[in-house]
Amino acid sequence: MLNQKIIPGKTLLFIDEIQACPRAISALRYFYEDMPQLHVITAGSLLEFAMKDISFPVGRVQFLSLHPLCFAEYLMAKGKEEAKKIILSAPKEVSRSTHELLCEELKRYFFVGGMPESVKAYVETGSMQESFEVQSEICDTYRLDFSKYRPQADKHCLNTVLTSVAQSVGQQIKYSRLGEGYSNPTLKKAFDLLSLARVITKVPSVDPSGLPLGATASAKIFKALMVDIGLMRHLTGMPMDVEYHKPDLLNIYRGAMAEQYVGQEMVISQNKDIYYWSRRAKSSSAEVDYLAVIKGKIFPIEVKSGSSGRLKSMHLCLHNYPNCRKGLVFSTRSYADLPEQNITFIPLYFAFSATYAG
Repeated sequence: MLNQKIIPGKTLLFIDEIQACPRAISALRYFYEDMPQLHVITAGSLLEFAMKDISFPVGRVQFLSLHPLCFAEYLMAKGKEEAKKIILSAPKEVSRSTHELLCEELKRYFFVGGMPESVKAYVETGSMQESFEVQSEICDTYRLDFSKYRPQADKHCLNTVLTSVAQSVGQQIKYSRLGEGYSNPTLKKAFDLLSLARVITKVPSVDPSGLPLGATASAKIFKALMVDIGLMRHLTGMPMDVEYHKPDLLNIYRGAMAEQYVGQEMVISQNKDIYYWSRRAKSSSAEVDYLAVIKGKIFPIEVKSGSSGRLKSMHLCLHNYPNCRKGLVFSTRSYADLPEQNITFIPLYFAFSATYAG
């Protein structure tokens, strides 16, 4: 039909937006069995929704996850090669001017995000508004896709949960608070579907007394992240003129943007699920934002400003779990290692390299 030859061994067949045609997913089995010498790649969003009601070619397809651009890739897209090299190196103290430049670039990334089309729009035009329009279109596309997958979930409930999660980053999730007028089972189903589709990421609470962390993951105590910080910005409806002009990155949207950013970087740097620590006691509660596993060692992580003396939850975690090697605190202050406190302060822009699992 297209007057194109498909030559096995030379032609790469790329089927984009394959979720729009579920039968094409089933057909992958026959590509594998009848023409194994032909290379086939498919891509699509919300694939897990589409695959619920079809016969999937198990064992014949290799899965690869494509994440939004991390901060280093964003810098690369802007041609900031030297800045990219710095933030991918081991965390260290940098000059004041370099620190300020990287913090300013990171603030822009908070709002532009890492969705490739959003970054492309910003790089080509220099206008954040152009990237915001792309973010709006992406969210509208998600909502249109939601309507295609009834009756697995109510599209209005999916949309409500998506918005509620964006507004609740950094907070423990309670299903009853994700949407009014829906039962907890309905809200849980919508949340699980969005997690399955990787539009949101579930961050369970765990016991950091040993590895693997996932072995003690709580089914009831968890937080959630958005797939992308730029989409989070759009869905929360935060006022750009107010939030962007806040001088400290940790104050933007009550600190939730910084926590989203660190979690988003860790989803890639940890190359696995991510977790946090939460202790719920009658007399007091404590919480550490994330836990990273680096070279077989567990590191509790906090995302906040302030002195080491204010990190009560971090100190409690380090005291109660001696196998936690050292606390890492991401903030906008300069790099500082405090061996007597067993804590290292690391600038936010080093989030990827500081948590790289190796």
